[in-house]
Amino acid sequence: MAKLYLEDLKVGDRFKSAEHALDAAQIKAFAQQFDPQPFHTDEEAAKSTFFGGLAASGWHTAALTMKLLVESGLPLADGIIGSGGELQWPKPTRPGDVLHVEGEVVDIVPSRSKPGRAMVAMRCQTLNQHGDVLQHFMPKLVVQARPA
Repeated sequence: MAKLYLEDLKVGDRFKSAEHALDAAQIKAFAQQFDPQPFHTDEEAAKSTFFGGLAASGWHTAALTMKLLVESGLPLADGIIGSGGELQWPKPTRPGDVLHVEGEVVDIVPSRSKPGRAMVAMRCQTLNQHGDVLQHFMPKLVVQARPA
């Protein structure tokens, strides 16, 4: 996949990542290390919680989103460098979900103080195999111009 610089991007550009199949073992392993709550670590205990069954941590969904963007979704030449953003999880990510990310460039604001770079606003959605949106992510990315 060709690496993209600032000059290669325009508002309306769309990207779609490869897929990642998620299973209960991955959900539990991530949660045991980073978000050890029963609805993420114990299938039986999760049944009586808000989620009604095992659900991935939202942070796990976010981490998988980043992995998919880096490996196959947004080939920025100098890497995906975040400067902030908004994050929402409208539905839980479950064992058996096959995730992919769809993104769109929504704004490009050239830096006034740092020539050769801009703040690029994206709209990213992480979806499962049924088209359910599991995560809305609105990152602001620092994107560099092509070197002279």
